[in-house]
Amino acid sequence: MSEFPRRRWRAGGRRANPPENHSGEDAMTHTIAFIGLGNMGGGMAANQAKAGHTVRAFDLSKVALDRAAAAGCTPTGSVVEAVKAADVVITMLPAGPHVLKVYAEQIIGAAPSSALLLDCSTIDVDTARKVAGLAKDAGYAFADAPVSGGTMAADAGTLAFMVGCDEPDFGRIEAALEPMSRATFRAGDHGAGQAAKICNNMILGITMLGTCEAIGLAEKLGLDPVKMFDIVAKSSGQSWSTTTYYPWPGPVPTAPSNRNYEGGFAAAMMLKDLKLAQDAAAKSGASTPLGAQTEALFQMFNGLGYGGRDFSAILQMLRGKLDELPRD
Repeated sequence: MSEFPRRRWRAGGRRANPPENHSGEDAMTHTIAFIGLGNMGGGMAANQAKAGHTVRAFDLSKVALDRAAAAGCTPTGSVVEAVKAADVVITMLPAGPHVLKVYAEQIIGAAPSSALLLDCSTIDVDTARKVAGLAKDAGYAFADAPVSGGTMAADAGTLAFMVGCDEPDFGRIEAALEPMSRATFRAGDHGAGQAAKICNNMILGITMLGTCEAIGLAEKLGLDPVKMFDIVAKSSGQSWSTTTYYPWPGPVPTAPSNRNYEGGFAAAMMLKDLKLAQDAAAKSGASTPLGAQTEALFQMFNGLGYGGRDFSAILQMLRGKLDELPRD
């Protein structure tokens, strides 16, 4: 198997050089097995194909497989078929039990021992470490490499990856992730990528909730929420939830608030990540009162039937306007 070339990175994880042009005749190409082609995985697999790699894709959904084929991937009939000749295996699956089952029963032993195994799912730290142990015992290089950025970044190839791996493997890992990434960080050893992801998403959930509360208050006080964006985006209340993902329609054209909160990062997935954070907090003895309250409010929002809407739609619950928001 040919190694991915090592890339140069600036401090903080951003590329120091522009990505290589993989479309030329001299470009180094590889066989990528991509397992899990949902809202995130579909765009990620498409970017591997755009980079010139052979992408052998599998998902339980025929619709997802058809989309992958249209994006230049090769659909396969099973996980085993997808991974049997892979240089790199990338998985993007719903939860820890799915990841453990797929690796233990369908990837480890079926993929070449030289294959690099990358799990980009968001799961609990203990399961990530268990899968890493199984892979290492079988002779594979493995990393937990969850992502941040949402579906827009997945489609654009501008995700941030938080990686838990053996340090000598990191150069090979960041190069394999490059077609999908704007920034790749080694958080630490196996499991550290998942730890970083759940902490990051707890911050995201809390800041989005605070942003929505402030918009609701501004509206009650007679302020225009669009004007509020102009102010906050240049003031100390600025955050990613404001400038990139504003939950009120208009100021950020790409935000799901302009599509009646369709697409984006589903509230049910945010709830999943907040639950992972609270479970980790309980096990480690960390105090996370804001995380706990945020989880409770997203639990309420999901319980009312809006888990399929983008998580920024929780604004409508806080405004008392759920009757304007279609249920799942």
